[in-house]
Amino acid sequence: MSERAQTTAAKQERAILVGTERPHMLLPASESLAELARLADTAGLVVAGETVQALRRVHPATFVGAGKVEQIRALADERQADVAIFDDPLSPAQQRNLEKGCKRKVIDRSALILDIFAQRARSLEGKMQVELAQLQYLLPRLTRQWTHLSRLGGGVGTRGPGETQLEVDRRRVRERIAQLRRRLRDVERTRGLHRHERSTVPFPTLALVGYTNSGKSTLMNTLTRAGVLVEDRLFATLDPTIRKLRLPEGLTVLLADTVGFIHKLPHQLVEAFKGTLEEVRAADLLIHVVDVAHPTWAEQVRVVEDVLDEIGAGDRPVVLALNKIDLLRAGQAPPGVGPDAIPISARTGAGIGALLAAVEGRLSRGLERVRCALPSGRGDLISLLKRAGRVIEEYYRDGVVTVTALVPPKVAGQLRKQLPGLAAEPPC
Repeated sequence: MSERAQTTAAKQERAILVGTERPHMLLPASESLAELARLADTAGLVVAGETVQALRRVHPATFVGAGKVEQIRALADERQADVAIFDDPLSPAQQRNLEKGCKRKVIDRSALILDIFAQRARSLEGKMQVELAQLQYLLPRLTRQWTHLSRLGGGVGTRGPGETQLEVDRRRVRERIAQLRRRLRDVERTRGLHRHERSTVPFPTLALVGYTNSGKSTLMNTLTRAGVLVEDRLFATLDPTIRKLRLPEGLTVLLADTVGFIHKLPHQLVEAFKGTLEEVRAADLLIHVVDVAHPTWAEQVRVVEDVLDEIGAGDRPVVLALNKIDLLRAGQAPPGVGPDAIPISARTGAGIGALLAAVEGRLSRGLERVRCALPSGRGDLISLLKRAGRVIEEYYRDGVVTVTALVPPKVAGQLRKQLPGLAAEPPC
């Protein structure tokens, strides 16, 4: 008789997805649920089934109403599901009531995204940001963690000083939140110093933004050979990457890859990642990467614009990069969404030259034309002009080099401090 094979691999949890169809939704329920399925797959879950409920109003106790709760429980029993995942945010009370009604674990989209971030964070800063977001999400839900210890017994012998287990737990979570915020402030201060150091040799800065899985990291690798992780999964990269990039006409810029945005992004994550997203707010120009092969790309564009407004970067100038044109059907033209939209394929390299030319054109609009005569010994200033701007003319005579260049206003101001007689023209 052969022995049964032993395995230590953890059994994959099976999930039932629950969506709602409501008025004024940004994404159709089917598309939002399909995205939830991809999130579940990214988190390592097996999607065992899904159901959608048309809602005119949210039920305060169970979000979807008692009848639907029974239907979810029956479906979960039939498909042997371990967890029910709601596509909408649930209050702590709704989550608790749903778990009682469904007889199994219930989470919402926010908890699922937080779990994915916890799996994907690699740097110390990323791990702290995710932990902070998870604790902020957990704090109002702590009553359900300690149902058996939530209160001490009453009567003789139990009165007097002391804390309940629930109060101890809440206090510890608040202390950890405060500690993480202090440590993240230190990290943000260090990041701010690095930004200040970069501003002393002020290259223009670009930031790649876009919906998750739109191809930002692939574009980053194509442009700079940065070696950023690329996977066909949501939130493949969380930690920002910054690389130097030289544009075709000679202008040098700094390019930052940032975390992707998503429909119904948890507020806790936006708060926790504000330090990382500072790279977006500080950028001179944003490259908004759009997956035009996705059926709801227009709605994804609106989601990204909403998140940019939320983090205070809605006023940044933007170039639209319409990515994945290689996946469009034969003869299907990329959508026309304005003169600054550039069709590209980050994977094949199609349209990259046009994108870089458009970026350089946008950045050159704000450059100042300067002309200065320098002793040949001032190689530091000549080097600065070549690194931070575009040298148009350069000639040497009698130990003096005369340079005409297009430079960012910050560089022009820096040169004026060192060369009071500097000739400059207004920005282009």
